[in-house]
Amino acid sequence: MQRTSVRTTSFDVAALAGVSQSAVSRAFTPGSSIKETTRQKILEAARKLNYVPNSIASSLTTNRSNMVALILGNLHNPFYVHVLESFSFDLQRIGRQALTFALGDGISTDDAIMKVLQYQVEAVILTSAQLSTRMVNLCQDRGIPVALFNRYIPYSGAYGVRCDNVGGGRMIAEAFLAAGAKTFMMITGDPTGTTSQDRVRGFTERLLEEGIRRDQIVEYAGGSTYEGGGAAIDRHVSSGRAMPDAIFGIADIMAMGAMDTLRLRYGQRVPEDVMVAGFDGIPESGRPPYQLTTVCQPLNAMVTETIKLLQLEKSEKEFLPSQDLAFPGEMMWRSTIPRPAEEPTG
Repeated sequence: MQRTSVRTTSFDVAALAGVSQSAVSRAFTPGSSIKETTRQKILEAARKLNYVPNSIASSLTTNRSNMVALILGNLHNPFYVHVLESFSFDLQRIGRQALTFALGDGISTDDAIMKVLQYQVEAVILTSAQLSTRMVNLCQDRGIPVALFNRYIPYSGAYGVRCDNVGGGRMIAEAFLAAGAKTFMMITGDPTGTTSQDRVRGFTERLLEEGIRRDQIVEYAGGSTYEGGGAAIDRHVSSGRAMPDAIFGIADIMAMGAMDTLRLRYGQRVPEDVMVAGFDGIPESGRPPYQLTTVCQPLNAMVTETIKLLQLEKSEKEFLPSQDLAFPGEMMWRSTIPRPAEEPTG
């Protein structure tokens, strides 16, 4: 026999609890003004009736979906998996849900935004490198703010929250120089992204300031993946050049791939034969096989500030152009670079 489904409504809960339907709505809305005793009475009635709020129906009434689009450009880098986790938890705490969209081959950021706009999202958070000004204007015309996370696109009109990648690159260069390195390798990420560009720029500029010649700094693309880090080492060995004194993987995951290839395929010791550093501070970089010296991004502070900029509590958004907030990174000393005596252990 086919079972007939009967959906309990908020009016049913209100009748059983002896309250108004609007009180039921407030009971299930985080931050709403309602007496705790009333809320508990409503929740008890909801449990008895197996009532679950219908967020889609609510969005039709309030014209608010409580959804924030999170567009991710690179899930091969574990840092962005941690970004997704942090945003999801923080948004849930304020009664919002993350609508996640991962960019694949052939899908542009503009295409992704057109798709997420179909869901009446309240805001868009973007971690990919490319975004047109036209698309930012399209969102803002609909009252939807756009925030760029861990990158910036000059003159786009979107908010930007990022780590000070130039400053972090300089810190890595100074650590290598203090340890006596004379020759260097960089393993880079997305060539079109400001994140990779800025880390490379800060690192290179600091070395040049110290009198290091440009031909003593080699560079290989690593694609921001573990495999790319290892492949960069293979390409360098195939070139016939001597192993550098120090290797900077501009993302931890590439530095980790490089370390495993150095040790397992070429018998190199880290840091005795070659020093290695990363950037991001992903938890995986601190595991015993790596103990990677890195620059940690202040992920929690960056996520908090991004959500603050989106003004989710306001029905009318005030769009302030060209906001670009850079948070300083923190040097995390571990075992892949000899540590100066005065530096604390990470």
